Amino acid sequence: MAMKKKRLTRQEEFDIMKLVLDKFLWLGVGIIAYGFYRMITYTDSLSQGLAILLAGAIILIILMILIVREYEYEA
Repeated sequence: MAMKKKRLTRQEEFDIMKLVLDKFLWLGVGIIAYGFYRMITYTDSLSQGLAILLAGAIILIILMILIVREYEYEA
């Protein structure tokens, strides 16, 4: 006996995606904040703090690309 798969509506799919993307947004901002903290408190390792900060920025750029690719905006 085959089970029928329930399809999500567009709104339900969007709500789930918002929850997931919100977590990535907080992760990216948290990494950037930690990198900034490292740059300020440990002045001898300025390059390490900058590398952490750039990692957070890369996460946010990837997030932006995913959002734009998933949902096409009409102007």
